[in-house]
Amino acid sequence: MLNKRSWVQDIYDSKGEFLGIFIGPEVWERVQGEVLPILRREINELEDRGEPEIREPLDDWENLKKFWGFNYPVDFDVQCEICGAETTNWQEDKPRLFLLKAASLSGLVTFQCRNCGAKILKKHFKDRITVETTATRDYS
Repeated sequence: MLNKRSWVQDIYDSKGEFLGIFIGPEVWERVQGEVLPILRREINELEDRGEPEIREPLDDWENLKKFWGFNYPVDFDVQCEICGAETTNWQEDKPRLFLLKAASLSGLVTFQCRNCGAKILKKHFKDRITVETTATRDYS
């Protein structure tokens, strides 16, 4: 286990100029859901980028809806079990809370949580939907 002094460390160059902060893995695991959205927002402001362009496989999603053969209506809700983000209709959110990453005619639909980066996998079966959420280690 890390000692308390190594959980968060200031980093300086050889001239004593502050470069940044190192956050140890145990602390990062506990705070990343809250800190990542703030970091992304601040970096976007510093780079004057605004909202990043959303690129999603919407044609694949439209094909799935067009050939929907399940015993229930098309569902638009998405929930992240990692950070608690949720929506009743991911397509109508502005800004988008979840990005569509993949959709197939087999009923497999994958989203990425824009808050914490988690992967949400919705498996549509004939009579039910199962959902799997996986935390990500991608901090970009």
